[in-house]
Amino acid sequence: MVDALVSHGASPENIIAPLRTEFDLRSAHDAAAVVADRDLVIHLAARVGGIGFNQCWPADLIYDNTMMGLNVIEQARKKGVQKLLVAGTVCAYPKFASVPFKEVDLWNGYPEETNAPYGLAKRHMLVMLQAYRQQHNLHGVFLLPANLYGPHDNFDVETSHVIPAMIRKFVEAKNDRMPAVELWGDGSPSREFLFIEDCARAFVLAALRYDGPEPINLGTSEETNIRFLAETIRELTGYQGEIVWNSSRPNGQAKRQLDVSRAKEAFGFEAKVALKDGLQKTISWYLEHQEVGVSRATGDPTSLF
Repeated sequence: MVDALVSHGASPENIIAPLRTEFDLRSAHDAAAVVADRDLVIHLAARVGGIGFNQCWPADLIYDNTMMGLNVIEQARKKGVQKLLVAGTVCAYPKFASVPFKEVDLWNGYPEETNAPYGLAKRHMLVMLQAYRQQHNLHGVFLLPANLYGPHDNFDVETSHVIPAMIRKFVEAKNDRMPAVELWGDGSPSREFLFIEDCARAFVLAALRYDGPEPINLGTSEETNIRFLAETIRELTGYQGEIVWNSSRPNGQAKRQLDVSRAKEAFGFEAKVALKDGLQKTISWYLEHQEVGVSRATGDPTSLF
């Protein structure tokens, strides 16, 4: 995000990107300190992980994300922030939403159970932004990215999302000459993946061009089967062993694909990075920074991003 802001003309010295070791946004005091004297605030902080992580920490997910959202939005109002952008999640959509997911369908059902606490915490932020716009004239914008991936991701196999988990598993299996890699589920679900650089660019475009109360999807509109994803990552990492699907593990939501027409109409966003290109960039980064990627494990229930 910092790189995207700078590329669009922001001065690096005017950007602050605090770490979780510096501030705890569950604290109103810390949230106030972060947003004070800021014209634009982009709220990307979240407690987030893959299916296994969601199953282990559901209470922490809904509490931490709700508290961070409450504090950031309220303190942005108190400190006179001119514009606030908040990152939502595709996990907020109903379990049985029609594909492709349209923003108007967000409230037509309960989210998929394994990610419901996280998704509902994000839905709450949308309602809060709309209420604060109505009562306090806070210019809040809510964006709903598809599944994100790219350099600097969390590559811990227990807590990460599907792409970084697969990359690490295949790389380690290749290095250790393992005959097979086990993956969760049966490979049948589909997801939509958005490269992180595209997502950051979308947030900047929204900051510059959009100021409405309605949520907006961010994605590629391309649906990718998890089995195909695994085969692609296996090919790109050079692993030649087998893939074993553990169907006793949950698949998560069956299908995810976003209608992204509103983003194009509202602020001219279209994704540019093809999935295979983005995967190659992510794998290359991981191979160069394996110790950094692995060290970002998120099993500690007190950790915040």
